[in-house]
Amino acid sequence: MISSDSTLTESQVQVIPVSEPSSNGDLPPSEERFVLPKATVPRPVPEGANLKHHSLYFNQELSWIDFNWRVLHLALDERTPLLERVRFVAITASNLDEFTQKRVGGLKRQEAAGVRGLSVDGRSPGEQLVLLRRAILTMHQTMTETWEKSLRPALLEQVDVEICDYEQLSAQEQESLHTYFKTQIYPILTPLTVDPGHPFPFISNLSLSLAVILEHPQLGTTYFARLKIPPKRWLPCPVQEENGAPLRLLPVEQLIARHVDELFPGMNVVSVHPFRITRNADVARDEEVADDLLSMISEELRERRFAPVVRLEVAREMPDYDRRFLRRGLGLGVDDVYEVDGLLDLTDCFQIADLNFPAHKYEAWEPVVPYRLRHEGETKDTQDIFAIIRQGDLLVHHPYDSFGVSVQRLVEEAAADERVLAIKQTLYRTSDESPIVKALMQAGESGKQVAVLVEVKARFDEANNIEWGRMLENSGVHVAYGLVGLKTHAKTTLIVRQERDGVRTYCHIGTGNYNSKTAHLYTDLGLMTSDPVLGLDLVNLFHSLTGYAPQQNYQKVLVAPRNMRSRFNRLIEQEISNQEQFGNGRIVVKMNALDDKGIIRRLYQASQAGVQIDMIIRGHTILRPGLPGYSEKIRIVSILGRFLEHDRIYCFHNNGDPLIFSGSADWRGRNLKRRVELIAPIEDPRLKQQMIQLLEDALKDNRLAWDVDAEGQYMLRYPEADQGVREIHRTLMKRAQKRAKKNKI
Repeated sequence: MISSDSTLTESQVQVIPVSEPSSNGDLPPSEERFVLPKATVPRPVPEGANLKHHSLYFNQELSWIDFNWRVLHLALDERTPLLERVRFVAITASNLDEFTQKRVGGLKRQEAAGVRGLSVDGRSPGEQLVLLRRAILTMHQTMTETWEKSLRPALLEQVDVEICDYEQLSAQEQESLHTYFKTQIYPILTPLTVDPGHPFPFISNLSLSLAVILEHPQLGTTYFARLKIPPKRWLPCPVQEENGAPLRLLPVEQLIARHVDELFPGMNVVSVHPFRITRNADVARDEEVADDLLSMISEELRERRFAPVVRLEVAREMPDYDRRFLRRGLGLGVDDVYEVDGLLDLTDCFQIADLNFPAHKYEAWEPVVPYRLRHEGETKDTQDIFAIIRQGDLLVHHPYDSFGVSVQRLVEEAAADERVLAIKQTLYRTSDESPIVKALMQAGESGKQVAVLVEVKARFDEANNIEWGRMLENSGVHVAYGLVGLKTHAKTTLIVRQERDGVRTYCHIGTGNYNSKTAHLYTDLGLMTSDPVLGLDLVNLFHSLTGYAPQQNYQKVLVAPRNMRSRFNRLIEQEISNQEQFGNGRIVVKMNALDDKGIIRRLYQASQAGVQIDMIIRGHTILRPGLPGYSEKIRIVSILGRFLEHDRIYCFHNNGDPLIFSGSADWRGRNLKRRVELIAPIEDPRLKQQMIQLLEDALKDNRLAWDVDAEGQYMLRYPEADQGVREIHRTLMKRAQKRAKKNKI
């Protein structure tokens, strides 16, 4: 059990060198260190500052940039398999795209509207934009250099994959690709020219384009044309000079640029350069006056597509004339332009990372079947999943435990079971060809009472969720589309079943979405239970979601915005009281991000009272740990690796009788105020011990873990000379395999 006086193992905190890989793949070499740039710039704390003072908080946006540096570090780290390093470059680029759309776009809207309110750390929107531009430029440059100078050469050296330029092609390859251009690419290209009869064209969000400057040979007049690049980015060179030659891939924009003159006969091509735009995704809508939520969201999608441009990425060699023309056409300032000295749009590196070279990827992992579910439903004599859950609560931890044979099977069996009377579920994000949705449709078509809360405001998944909702409705499912003013982020399923002794409820309460694909990549927890009190709580929750019951009461679960904040406040205050009475106040939590000021102030108060607080936070935090007089007892660690840390656990020492909770919410303002969230207590002693062990594994990690100090500097842990490597993902994979072989949990 995590005791009140347990401490993190003292570890040598240092960061990895880029230039020199470790000799044994895990331990650090020599004394050379590579220090990640730090975006966070906290303000000095004045003497006597109260707990609301802006100097006690990190800037949320800059803290997120620091999180993305830790993602990029996985691409820099030569201990990471090569194709996974390529993937982490693509993830970094994709993260940065989303951040620019949402956060930079939102700040630009605030600045344009004259918003004078300050961030929690006391900065105006304009001040934050200045700091963010500087931080994003540095990250963008490092990301591109990593691809161009490190990963691209390594692909040729280690995998025999050459990302080549057009000039490197042989005459045979050039001729063959020219034929491909004429037959496969030329017909689908649509050049859009700007002249008095043709206004500046609409350019879609995150699309890669070519800016073409043309000149009329007789008139001497200059024209601009835009060419959108087709989605197939990498072209394999069809002619190999010899057997065993490397796979050669050419970026398609280079082939188009080389033959662009064929699209404009009679004109001189002055210049051709790639560019890419990012549009604002922070579209504000007033739900209170929307007659139809679906119509409002559909309109928001259209508005986002045509939203203002907030970033223009251009090739460094693009001439000033071309840049000025693009800036004028897009309504941008000089600071909105980002030069790229290399390949534009590194999100396409996902395609390279997916190449079939298993030796250069993480070792394949197949989620295990939990022991209690191993023979579930195999024959008429073996127990079905409902009988197994009746015997005791089951905790599944994905991707270590199989999603398909646990959560997915629960829904599928419920859909097919004649005794099941009703199925109710929340859907926030799900996968294409979702087996969960298919099961719900099957249940609806068979006449069961099926109710699904489809959250159409799930950012960037709105269109998919609208389509899922319509398909479910067509199958006879009762579909609700969220609540006005709140986003439903809870992850839960309620099954009502007629049994010999009466009606019984079965519940799944999780930390992640009902997505069979991300269940292989994200670490998420799910509680499967037939606890009647939890069942009644979920009945009341769904009555509130599909009906109208703002004052609904709950006996065990924590529901935001109804009672979650107040319950967490009381739990923190109880640890303060325990510290004062028994000297053993202790809090250990694991979440994705932390930015709720009210919760943070109470954590500061707990630290001042002597409560030891350990926080495992993957993403951003605005709490400054280790500040003398304020947060000396608070330590924060961030873990990033092959799996995305997505599970949430809240553990309160409670004078030796731990109270443990898990569910959908982080300690963020949006989770506690503006979303419907669900947290459930973990009460089975076996499962509580499993949760405590998981927290201890995270706190002991010395391979993927980063410690952050009061100034916002993250430092990667390494084992000391006399320590072994403790990597949480490896540890949990091994433990899952052992657990599946034994009759445990």
